[in-house]
Amino acid sequence: MTVSVADKLASVRERIAAAAERAGRDPASIRLIGAAKTKSADEVRQAIEAGLTDVGENYVQEGLAVIEALGAEVAGRVTWHLIGHLQRNKAARAVAGFDVVQTVDRLALAETLARHAEKEGKTLGVMVEVNLGGEASKSGVAPQETPALVESARALPALRVEGVMSIPPRAGESDTRRHFSRLRELAKQCQVRELSMGMTDDFEIAVEEGATMVRVGRAIFGARK
Repeated sequence: MTVSVADKLASVRERIAAAAERAGRDPASIRLIGAAKTKSADEVRQAIEAGLTDVGENYVQEGLAVIEALGAEVAGRVTWHLIGHLQRNKAARAVAGFDVVQTVDRLALAETLARHAEKEGKTLGVMVEVNLGGEASKSGVAPQETPALVESARALPALRVEGVMSIPPRAGESDTRRHFSRLRELAKQCQVRELSMGMTDDFEIAVEEGATMVRVGRAIFGARK
């Protein structure tokens, strides 16, 4: 039997609530971001109709196609997050289409986003991406350099620094918890509110470790195409 997007979304919400309760947290304090990489506008629409209010896209062009296809139909009901690596030459399009860019990993990118946001007459929400494991294959600023980047981005009037995000190395539960705990401490050190961590395989651990945003794709939309 095929399980609908609405049922999968409900299941993920139940798992978030259970993890929050285990940690003594209010489930309402955790925002579920549906990571819609490779998914069609219709699939994203189904999730929005089922109550999803935050949608994450990995690629600017792919995300803009979905945003433009849904258009006024979902306007005011959804916050669009860019959750994949962003090149500076695509910053203008990202600013035009997305509400939050979660993957700011260098000052030059922050400055470019700020310049385009100012031209658009908007304040762009951003998060600083942290490379917790020092992996060459992943983007992100080193943990020890995170506070300085946060402060520099805060000095740009067209940006609103909301928090930090990370995709930690694949590891066992104890190491995963250690990485999430490290990001939580960085958020506290930087005095930012949002903590974006945890995906389909580890979002419950992330919630237990203090995530305020979890980015879940496969558990809602099924396998990527």
